[in-house]
Amino acid sequence: MATGYRESLKTIIDREKLMLLKTCAACKRPFNLGDPVVLACGTWEGPPRLIHENEAVFDTETSSYIDRKCYTAKSVHR
Repeated sequence: MATGYRESLKTIIDREKLMLLKTCAACKRPFNLGDPVVLACGTWEGPPRLIHENEAVFDTETSSYIDRKCYTAKSVHR
């Protein structure tokens, strides 16, 4: 998968996103302006959400970011 696609999943918290997203779905910490975030799936119900980049792992099998806790659990069951 091209690095460009992986980079397209990354963004930073801007003023608009900060007003919509109060806390990270993965770590429950609040977002701050300028925080690097990625669109990732995780243990929450529903579609992928923006979470802190350091709380996610890029899974080359699915070409998507996954919440670190989910990725670790998935790796244990392989």
